[in-house]
Amino acid sequence: MRMAIDEARRAGEAGEVPIGAVVVFEPIDRGTRRALAEPQVIARAGNRRERDRDPAGHAEFAAMLQAARELDAWRLTDCTVYVTLEPCIMCAGLMHQARIRRCVYGAPDQKAGALGTLYQINADERLNHTFEVTPGVLQDECVALLQEFFAARRKR
Repeated sequence: MRMAIDEARRAGEAGEVPIGAVVVFEPIDRGTRRALAEPQVIARAGNRRERDRDPAGHAEFAAMLQAARELDAWRLTDCTVYVTLEPCIMCAGLMHQARIRRCVYGAPDQKAGALGTLYQINADERLNHTFEVTPGVLQDECVALLQEFFAARRKR
């Protein structure tokens, strides 16, 4: 999560809403549930909506696309996505489609959170894939980044 926070800071310095994400690849043996290799960071990104003029320019979306290219596969079944803000419906939907194993997020999103706050895309058994979510990791630090960014923006 600290790496995701670093990405969020970089995004904020570039004028983007400070949200960062990191994808960690950790292949496991499905039978024994033992790790087959050391976990490794395969993608990192910050928000790029303003810079790219892209409505899909969310940090976790960009990091997952980068991870798919790195693995040369659309299935990210052995991946955990770390993101500083609870994913929205679009990003949670991409996590579902990419078959991620887990999402770890920092700050809950009262306006758009789709992994526990407003929706629970990850646990909807009507869908063909569910995934684990760990909320609130370094929450205070993640919330502070966002609050400081928007306070500074309001002053301008």
